[in-house]
Amino acid sequence: SRVMVQIAHFVYAYMQLSGVERGLELPEFEVVVPTGGAGNITAAYMLKLMGLPLKLVAMVNSNDIVHRTVTNGDFSMTSDVTQTLAPAIDIQDPYNIERIFWLLLDRDGSSVKNIMEEFQRSHRHSLLENHRRLLSEVLLTGTVGDEEILETMRRCWEENQYVMCPHTAVAVWHQYHHPHTAGINRCYVATASPAKFQEAVEKAGLPFDPPEAVLALESLPTRYQNLERSQNWCEDWEDRLRAWIQFVSCVRMKRGVCYSKS
Repeated sequence: SRVMVQIAHFVYAYMQLSGVERGLELPEFEVVVPTGGAGNITAAYMLKLMGLPLKLVAMVNSNDIVHRTVTNGDFSMTSDVTQTLAPAIDIQDPYNIERIFWLLLDRDGSSVKNIMEEFQRSHRHSLLENHRRLLSEVLLTGTVGDEEILETMRRCWEENQYVMCPHTAVAVWHQYHHPHTAGINRCYVATASPAKFQEAVEKAGLPFDPPEAVLALESLPTRYQNLERSQNWCEDWEDRLRAWIQFVSCVRMKRGVCYSKS
């Protein structure tokens, strides 16, 4: 459902920024997306298949599996997740890329099943060259380290007095290093607020006053529930966690705050 909502985001961006005019041919429009799980870029690709002439760019941090997959067919996890200033995209398993594969390969479920089963089993798969070529024809990629993130945040502030979050900076780095194609407007997707990532903002040396609503969170009580380790916790932890999340969600829907089942 989230991908479906994100499709609407890209439609709105296209209508606002592409330069489209009634009665004229739809102009090409470039969207640059900070990418981890690849959900947002999947939404953009689905919209491209619906007929909007989008040029797609997926920018990643040091956890660069999407970039390696597109550039050389190396769909594989590294030994460890790299902790970066953009933690929401510190992802080794871009779970939505299965959807991209399925759409890209003309809904060939058998081929996609083989790719994903090998990946889940061995944490690696080498794309066939014709598959990689198809992917690279619809998706450009780039990778950005922490220093580039900070550099981008600082430059954006110096030139525009705008404080961006580190995830947005992963995308906007592309702006400063890849010139526009003449006649094609470009959009960078800002996926989070800098208020959520104040450590990165401080590290970049930028002035920033968090919103009052965010500051108020610091004075609110913290609630949590310890789940006792069962005898078979390796097998049942997921079911127990899911049941507890459902219980807490039910309580909150009723505007309750007591999380104890007793």
